[in-house]
Amino acid sequence: MGRIMAGRRFGAAAALPGGLKSRQIPGSTAGLVEHRAGLKPGGRPEDLPHRKNEWRSRLNWVGLDGDIVNLMLSRRTVLMTSMAGAVAGVVDNASAATGKMMLCMHQGTSRGAGYRKSLEGWAKAGIKNVELSDTMLDDFLKTDTLEAAGRLYKDLGLTAVSSQAVLADVWIPGPAREKSLETWKKRCEQFSSIGVPKIYCPSITNRKVTMDDFKATPGCIREAGDIAKQYNMTAMIEFARTSTHLATLTSSLKMIREAAHPNVHPMMDFFHFWSGLSKFEDLDLFGHGELTHVHFQDVADVPKELYNNSSRLIPGDGVAPINRILRKLAEKGYSGSLSVELFLPELQNGDPYEVARTIKEKCEVVLHKARVA
Repeated sequence: MGRIMAGRRFGAAAALPGGLKSRQIPGSTAGLVEHRAGLKPGGRPEDLPHRKNEWRSRLNWVGLDGDIVNLMLSRRTVLMTSMAGAVAGVVDNASAATGKMMLCMHQGTSRGAGYRKSLEGWAKAGIKNVELSDTMLDDFLKTDTLEAAGRLYKDLGLTAVSSQAVLADVWIPGPAREKSLETWKKRCEQFSSIGVPKIYCPSITNRKVTMDDFKATPGCIREAGDIAKQYNMTAMIEFARTSTHLATLTSSLKMIREAAHPNVHPMMDFFHFWSGLSKFEDLDLFGHGELTHVHFQDVADVPKELYNNSSRLIPGDGVAPINRILRKLAEKGYSGSLSVELFLPELQNGDPYEVARTIKEKCEVVLHKARVA
């Protein structure tokens, strides 16, 4: 019942379930309505029939905007309404847990084809969303312009949802950080100028990490976030399973939250998540809508100790609990892109059209099964 009335301010007459009628109480404030089962206009509650198998229950309901509705319900109405409410609750919960997600291709998956041919092949295969590579852009710029790089994907009908900048020590103090921040700024400027709204950097470093480094991490995040903010970009940290710094979802979330920078948000890579030290229950740590971007892969059926980049498989081809993870992410309010990033040589060096077509077909089955397509 509350679901049907929630958020509505009733007027002189409002339609209610179960055959209830309503009338505005004279002299009452707007929205204060008295509802009685079968009560005629101008009638009194005591005029209602008192049948042996009928009882009345008076309920007070406070609407979202402060309205108060007094209900006089027959047993039949109460039972029918309870059943309807239970069903509606199930439907609501299912809907709330079904974020619609979009298939995306990470440009590294067709690295061998280059910037132009990868995008052309993917567009031909029906791909709509892409994630652009920093090094592939560099190769393109050797013979063409940045403006042409942006025009290319747009003319193909593609949407560039994100971009990458693979740099050491962006999120932690270290000898490579000064140079990395210069490149970080360059990447933010490049990708923002061609219409890309997001950029991520993995949590990679080349040295042993101490507790003092973790204490300094929020400050480093804020500094990198300030650079991204200059270009109106959302920056994201990709925790990496082999990193000596941020290798898990828990550590990544903790540092991002401590930094509290409005332009820095968490992302998740299925491979780094499932093959590393993170566990499924860690997904409950996400706040609703907190997750900003996802890299999408399956994992091979081999011991975790043997995992490497070649263990990343097309979603549906491996043993990761993809369906469960997608459902949990949907429950947490994620409704963004699922960017397929793979490193298998046969994919990276294959025909980008055939690669994208195969990935699209397999992923569509996975997404529909998880009810997030």
